Parts: sequence; C-alpha cells; structure tokens
Amino acid sequence: MAEPSAFRGVIEFLGEIGVYDVILPFLLVFTIVFAILEKTKVLGTEKVGDELVTKKNLNAMASFVISFLVIASAKLVDIITAVSSQIVILLFLVVFFLLLIGSFYREGEDVFLEEGWRTMFMVIMFIGIVAIFLQAIKMDTGQGFLEWGWLWLMDHWTATGVASLILVLVVILFMVYIVREPKSKTTTSSTTAPQKMKEA
Repeated sequence: MAEPSAFRGVIEFLGEIGVYDVILPFLLVFTIVFAILEKTKVLGTEKVGDELVTKKNLNAMASFVISFLVIASAKLVDIITAVSSQIVILLFLVVFFLLLIGSFYREGEDVFLEEGWRTMFMVIMFIGIVAIFLQAIKMDTGQGFLEWGWLWLMDHWTATGVASLILVLVVILFMVYIVREPKSKTTTSSTTAPQKMKEA
C-alpha cells in the first residue's frame, strides 16, 4: 500500500483544523449572501456625491451574521458541502459534453445550443440541482429525501398508479401545446419596417 504524500498530509491537516467544515463554508455563504444583498439592494441605498450606492456596511454585517448562523449548524454545513461538490460534478458534465460537441465543429465556428436544446438543458440542470438538494437533506434514519422518496415510490408503485401518472403527464403536455402562443412573423416585420424608413 502506497504511503500518503506530503501534500495529502497537508490536506488532512487542513481538514483537522476546520478549514473545510468551518472556514470555506463561511466564506461561501458570506460571498453569496453579500452578492445577493448588493444586487437586490434590500437593505436600502445611500447617496454618495451624485450616485446612489448600496449600504455595504449593513450588507456585510447581515452576511456576516447569516454565515455564522449557518456554520453553527453541522447539518447545514454537511448539506452545503455535499451540494457544492455534486454541483461541480454536474458542471463538469456540461463542460465535457460541450467539448465533445465542439469536436464536430470546424475551427472558427462557435459552439452554442439552439433555443429548444438550451431550454431542455436548463430543465435538466434544474432537475439535477433539485435532486442534489433533496439527496443532501438527510432524515433521522440517515437516508436522503430523494432516496426515501424513490424507495417509497417503488414500494407503492402499481399498474393503476403508472397509468394515472402517464395520463396526467399527457394531459399537461397537451394543454401546454394547445395554449402556447405561436411566434408570429408579422410582429417582427412591423418592427423592422419603421427602422428601415428611418434609415432611408
């Protein structure tokens, strides 16, 4: 069996002094909360000269307190650690997929997804993030909510339940297809006509 390297010993030492379960979660929560408060301007703004700026002292204090409250709960720290690592894996899967798709393009061509494909991947990413969060939240038995829900579904899965679920999904998809508004070409032509008249 190979002996652990010196760098592995450093990583383990950082884990023992609480870098991964205290410092890094604190910095992550502080950064995200502070960015949200700065973006939304929930705590108000103040006028400095001729510009309106956010109240950074209040935003920083609120972010600081929220971050400490989060790291005070070991359960929340475990959830943040599990979710962060698995979301990175999900991000890597997307990057690797784009790399494989890009191998079929010629040099100089941009790799991008059309509107339908982009929407589909956004839905897949949303479902993946929700599944990661559900699995990260543990019950008293140690099972994640996703695992518990899947096992419960398998135990109560019947032919009638399958047929009912399929029928509901078909009805929902049919209603979405019927009520959606088609993209009209008249609106685009009517908006481009005045622009051409102005240019003329």
